[in-house]
Amino acid sequence: MDPVIALKAVVMGIVEGLTEFLPISSTGHLILAGSLLDFVGATSKVFEIAIQAGAIFAVILEYRARIIIAFSGLLTERKQQRFALNIVVAFLPAAIIGVIFASKINAKLFAPVPVAIAFIVGGFLILWIERLNRIGEHKIRVATVDDMTVLDAFKVGCAQTLALIPGTSRSGASIIGGMYFGLSRTAATEFSFFLAIPTLLGATVYSIYKARALLSMGDVPLFLIGGVAAFISAFLCVRWLLRYISTHDFTAFAYYRIVFGIIVLLSAHYGWVTWAE
Repeated sequence: MDPVIALKAVVMGIVEGLTEFLPISSTGHLILAGSLLDFVGATSKVFEIAIQAGAIFAVILEYRARIIIAFSGLLTERKQQRFALNIVVAFLPAAIIGVIFASKINAKLFAPVPVAIAFIVGGFLILWIERLNRIGEHKIRVATVDDMTVLDAFKVGCAQTLALIPGTSRSGASIIGGMYFGLSRTAATEFSFFLAIPTLLGATVYSIYKARALLSMGDVPLFLIGGVAAFISAFLCVRWLLRYISTHDFTAFAYYRIVFGIIVLLSAHYGWVTWAE
């Protein structure tokens, strides 16, 4: 394998792992990073989705005890049955809409400028939700993931569909949406982690299946390198985020999105950076 290509795969994997569970859009950062690294094309798009599996295994490792409890009590415990049902209900909206509109979204919005616009809009939405929380406009109804109802899960699932727009952020849409609908910051964040497991694994399998004609066994090492890099960086990021939200809100991420988005737009407008479409 070309060492330069391998290095690009490592960088892309690290970007995926560090951004997947933060409300700053992993897809958006991968599109921008891929453009800067000249890591573009049909195969690269599949790569960007496939390495999400590495990030998901980091969540599975971090929450392995909770997942084992859920599976072991699935047939006998009402609490675990409700938890599993909530995950399924929240997963369905994005899965259905994604299958229907994925090709149109890929054709129109997978480019740096639309991503930058989504960064900025998403940043202002986060600031708005955090302001509502500070002034007490939204009361916390759901303290933990186990307190969620099926309706709560459905609302979070609907919010997650916004993440089909590149640059919006799947975790950002589900976390901020969950907070808007009355979940505590911790409950919204943890449910977003759990929801990511079927969502991203489903997206990975679906993407690889649809692009199977473009792939070969020679692509496997590249995908493995990116996946391992994503796993390591995501595992570190998840642990950091859980500590961070215990004492901070998401305002810093909002400002980051806005500033970063503006920089990308300015660089594209003035030609500072030649962004690949």
